[in-house]
Amino acid sequence: MATRKNTQPPGRHAADSHDLIRVHGARVNNLKDVSIEIPKRRLTVFTGVSGSGKSSLVFDTIAAESQRLINETYSAFVQGFMPTLARPEVDVLDGLTTAIIVDQQRMGGDPRSTVGTATDANAMLRILFSRLGKPYIGSPKAFSFNVASISGAGAVTVERGGQTVKERRSFSITGGMCPRCEGRGSVTDLDLTQIYDDSKSLNDGALTVPGYKPGGWSYRLYSESGLYDADKPIRKYTKRELHDFLHREPVRMKIAGINMTYEGLIPRIQKSMLAKDRESMQPHIREFVDRAVTFTTCPDCDGTRLTEAARSSKIKKVSIADACAMQISDLAAWVDSLDEPSVAPLLTTLHHTLESFVEIGLGYLSLDRPAGTLSGGEAQRVKMIRHLGSSLTDTTYVFDEPTTGLHPHDIQRMNGLLQRLRDKGNTVLVVEHKPETIAIADHVVDLGPGAGTAGGTVCFEGTVDGLRKGGTITGRHFDDRAALKKTVREPTGRLEIRGATTHNLRDVDVDIPLGVLTVVTGVAGSGKSSLIHGSIPAGEGVVSIDQGAIRGSRRSNPATYTGLLDPIRKAFAKAHGVKPALFSANSEGACPTCNGAGVVYTDLAMMAGVATTCEDCEGKRFQASVLDYHLGGRDISEVLAMPVTEALEFFGSGEAATPAAHRILDRLSDVGLGYVSLGQPLTTLSGGERQRLKLATHMSDKGGVYVLDEPTTGLHLADVEQLLGLLDRLVDSGKSVIVIEHHQAVMAHADWIVDLGPGAGHDGGRIVFEGTPADLVADRSTLTGEHLAAYVGA
Repeated sequence: MATRKNTQPPGRHAADSHDLIRVHGARVNNLKDVSIEIPKRRLTVFTGVSGSGKSSLVFDTIAAESQRLINETYSAFVQGFMPTLARPEVDVLDGLTTAIIVDQQRMGGDPRSTVGTATDANAMLRILFSRLGKPYIGSPKAFSFNVASISGAGAVTVERGGQTVKERRSFSITGGMCPRCEGRGSVTDLDLTQIYDDSKSLNDGALTVPGYKPGGWSYRLYSESGLYDADKPIRKYTKRELHDFLHREPVRMKIAGINMTYEGLIPRIQKSMLAKDRESMQPHIREFVDRAVTFTTCPDCDGTRLTEAARSSKIKKVSIADACAMQISDLAAWVDSLDEPSVAPLLTTLHHTLESFVEIGLGYLSLDRPAGTLSGGEAQRVKMIRHLGSSLTDTTYVFDEPTTGLHPHDIQRMNGLLQRLRDKGNTVLVVEHKPETIAIADHVVDLGPGAGTAGGTVCFEGTVDGLRKGGTITGRHFDDRAALKKTVREPTGRLEIRGATTHNLRDVDVDIPLGVLTVVTGVAGSGKSSLIHGSIPAGEGVVSIDQGAIRGSRRSNPATYTGLLDPIRKAFAKAHGVKPALFSANSEGACPTCNGAGVVYTDLAMMAGVATTCEDCEGKRFQASVLDYHLGGRDISEVLAMPVTEALEFFGSGEAATPAAHRILDRLSDVGLGYVSLGQPLTTLSGGERQRLKLATHMSDKGGVYVLDEPTTGLHLADVEQLLGLLDRLVDSGKSVIVIEHHQAVMAHADWIVDLGPGAGHDGGRIVFEGTPADLVADRSTLTGEHLAAYVGA
């Protein structure tokens, strides 16, 4: 038998030496020549105050360059169809691997997009029902609410044997789309009493739709069409006249000597107003739409979006509509119970996908839930599902605050998932504020020291223990624990909620105290938002600040979003006796070369476009003549470049004193946005900054009750303290504040806690505790009570 010689282990292979991602000289957004080395196949957490440059480093530099390099491996033809990414401003980026970005961007708000269609679970269910459903009704298309049934016939010309032959052909596609609601599940009805006054004639001004003023072209289209008597009250119209007035198909006709297209009033309103996104409407049109349009469940498909045939085909007495309406944890058990060898691979994959939902803490959702209704945290976790069972290794996963919207109980589960991804040999980069997640990091990068221009440098790199001793803002606040209040405020009244049944709520009765800080808590999916948003509608006396994204282009900035620019423009105009429109970079004052954008974009097709600073205005966005007008020694471009704190002083006294502007700036400073400049594009603000901007805007609303949905999202431990101070000021000024929140510091600071649970989905929807935080800690009867007790060290 041969014996092995005792040889020395060979030296390290050259391929194993690439175990770092090196970044040198990163200058994206507010980063100041950042140079760091990130270990591969480890879990690295990036922390720092909101606006310190975490996302700029992780998403806009490392992940963006990785994606750009991958895109460059495709042919020029394919690249022409892909989004072009500019090379980030960085000197050296070394050791990159393929980056998979799991961000908090909301999923598309298209009414036909559901949790099932977004995760491919619906596609697998459709195949399953087309194979096993009884009676058989057709291919998987027959179960899709996005495919309409169509059929047609006609003559086709075919070349055969050197001759041209005409043949008759017919075709048909059986789709599953409900013809009445077109796969949306709800139908819109217009309240005709809000569109016209039927006691008046058209010539007397019967139409009450915004933009349809007597004498205007939209109005003359109807009053001068000649299809009905414009002097006759609408209620006296014949059936034919009423049909022509409300529903007539588009037709060309001459009105007042001009060729125009006439169509019935209802399709015209639907095309011009209802086809638009509600958020992008002008306020007066939005008010009209809210008043005139009612959304009702489609009576034909009962909200399932599917045809009667699709609902009639069943497996074990369950139709595809029933399966999609089930809670996912129940659906997983149902799929597991199916024993069909003919479709075994399909059942295995479908069951794995559904189990991933449960594992990630989304077992309480149903597949027919519209994707647009998911919160940012839920949307992020839905995107994670396709990566959980992936066999890929040596990949970089990039997460943006994966604990958003998670109860402390669920954070442990999320931590386990992040560690599992790392243990498979992946590099995991996480932007996070929660100490529970920072604690599991192998490597921590702390950015700061401040936000905006005061941030953008690396304050600390190393282990979690090193961070604790490091003396940075994050290190100092890492072990902060808010104490329970010694005394709580007495309520001034009660808001009664009776028999709440929205979504998973089970006939809930609860009294929300007014005049105090009330925190509504419970595990993700327990029914918090359903209770508060479903039972306390935003309206008279209620200001609701949800987590909806702020819509805005690169031309939008804090000054335009908050309405601050109006008083500033008027102050400039008044001082010089000119029009306010001159001081808008989106109107008459815009630099003609760059149209007020400040940069000139050169599109290079599939190559990354080039943005160069406009040579005429030098990036100031205004015409040179506009910059000759000064207020308090500053021109309009210098005012927009000021941070909020400086502008607060500038508009507070002296020649530039503008009380209206000062009030708005005061609110921006109150919510901790003092470092943001007035003209900074909204697209460059972080998630936490956008929510605080929304909060500042709504603080001027006249309302006695403020409803806030997780205001600590995106906030650093040090900023939470400032938020608590702001909530206290709101309550002390006589407002009632109701906060849906998972952060233990906010719970400890509350005067009253309403805890929902005990679980998520159909295991939740009940009130499991009402009382003061001290009672909740003493009781420890709920999951929240246990975690809060551990947090305050009780």
